[in-house]
Amino acid sequence: MKVERVLMTGDTVGGVWTFTLDLARGLSEKGIEVVLVAFGGKASASQLAEASAIRGVCLLDSGFKLEWMDDPWADVEASGGWLLELAREYCPQVVHLNSFGHGALRWHAPVVVTGHSCVLSWWRAVKNERAPRSWDRYRTLVTETLQNADVVTAPTSAMAAALTEHYGMDPFACRVIPNGRDAAKFRCGVKEPFIFSAGRLWDHAKNVQTIAHIAPELSWPVYVAGESNGAGLETCLNLGHLGASQMADMYARAAIYAMPARYEPFGLSILEAALSGCALVLGDIPSLREIWKDSALFVHPEDSRKLGRTLQSLIDNPNQREYLSRRACERAIGFSAGRMSEAYLKTYLNAVALRSIPCVS
Repeated sequence: MKVERVLMTGDTVGGVWTFTLDLARGLSEKGIEVVLVAFGGKASASQLAEASAIRGVCLLDSGFKLEWMDDPWADVEASGGWLLELAREYCPQVVHLNSFGHGALRWHAPVVVTGHSCVLSWWRAVKNERAPRSWDRYRTLVTETLQNADVVTAPTSAMAAALTEHYGMDPFACRVIPNGRDAAKFRCGVKEPFIFSAGRLWDHAKNVQTIAHIAPELSWPVYVAGESNGAGLETCLNLGHLGASQMADMYARAAIYAMPARYEPFGLSILEAALSGCALVLGDIPSLREIWKDSALFVHPEDSRKLGRTLQSLIDNPNQREYLSRRACERAIGFSAGRMSEAYLKTYLNAVALRSIPCVS
């Protein structure tokens, strides 16, 4: 029993793209071919270049919308038909879906679905209310995908619990596989007196606006990187979009990385900052507590005054910064891309084995 080819989908927006490339790279190193299908909008030139540099990866780009985007349904249907055609053409042993739009299609290969995040849990965490009825079609689609998948995975137990809460999934049916990064891509440089934060700055789930609110009270400047879309971060030094090497340089230089998130099912930028020796100040939410335990300082996302006090206290206490830096880096090493790839390969093999077991009535 072998897995020689995987048909994998990826989202060009956010951390899912980083996840898919790291996983594809790890699988290719094990001699597994990956047919990677990009959704969520056309891949950028840098994304295309990075994917093309991975031996054994065949990237198929598209402009199809994903199920969480505005008015996506025609695209979801059309992209589903295309995926089935690709499955017939490439004959993968496993289909790995990193979104929820296509799990209920008539696949001939076993299907692994990874729940990186979802609209309903985002809505509950960020808006503190149930998602409106306009998301009922989305809810139905995600439920059907989770019911039809051979294996469902999530990066944290907190995200697995969210899938159970919002879509009625069997709480024991989701396999937790933490995300990982290659530590060799990051370094701990000479730390400089500034605070750093990065990501989709306009997304209220990241809660960077709260950092901006207290930034004038801090004795260190706050640098932010990412697309802001008029998010009102004038009190911070906005670096805009940075490439991978520029991000690694900022992590290496920053003494503190802050992400007081309201919603963050894993948080790859936090892991990258920890691998770079940043002291971490994070939102006090179950997923981040689960990952970082006693290796970070936690602040309730809505408590801006405590966030300000916590950051200033860390600025004033170099010994505590050094201790947290060391703790975060030690913890981060355990979340490696190699370990993640190994776990997914075992998952694929299990899914293939389950499909090959005859049903007994």
